[in-house]
Amino acid sequence: MQQLPRVFGTGFYFWNVVEVSVPTQAKVEAVELLKDKFERSSIVITTNYSGLPVSEMTELRRALREAEVEYRIIKNSLAYIAADEAGKPAIKDVINGPTGVAFGYEDPLAPAKALSNYIRTTRSALAIVGGEMDGKTLTSDQVNQLATLPGREELVAQVLMRMNGPVSSLVNVLNGPIAGLARVLQGHVDSLQQQEA
Repeated sequence: MQQLPRVFGTGFYFWNVVEVSVPTQAKVEAVELLKDKFERSSIVITTNYSGLPVSEMTELRRALREAEVEYRIIKNSLAYIAADEAGKPAIKDVINGPTGVAFGYEDPLAPAKALSNYIRTTRSALAIVGGEMDGKTLTSDQVNQLATLPGREELVAQVLMRMNGPVSSLVNVLNGPIAGLARVLQGHVDSLQQQEA
């Protein structure tokens, strides 16, 4: 801020000149990109990556990419703006310090499972700060609990197994009288063949 002296009448008056910073095109594009990712994602998990060497960060990104999870390092001030524009202000509650964000688009459990698995297997310094899902803020403990839930494929398999039991029982119950009738008819055919012989 710069003060410029102005002479008016009998005295000096100082007016403050305020410089307004205009966002650069790159920042505007970064906010738009983050806004789009926030809008499309079913879950957003934030991490603190301080103390993580570059080689480990590269390994983390590879592991998350294999799990179909996108991971980006973000600038907090731009993320605050993008979260407001995307209509997900809960994200702002879990952005703190050096922030990396895992975006889950299809399966909301995939980012939680991938991050928890990576941290557990590599004993990484990466820390889960929290997350946002369905407009609600998640703590790091809640994100870790999400990671322990069975995935979609496992749930479908469990439902099919439970449905298979009653269906098999019904088939056996319905098959019993038919099998009995078939045995009686076969016995009658056998007795007729013996009488003819």
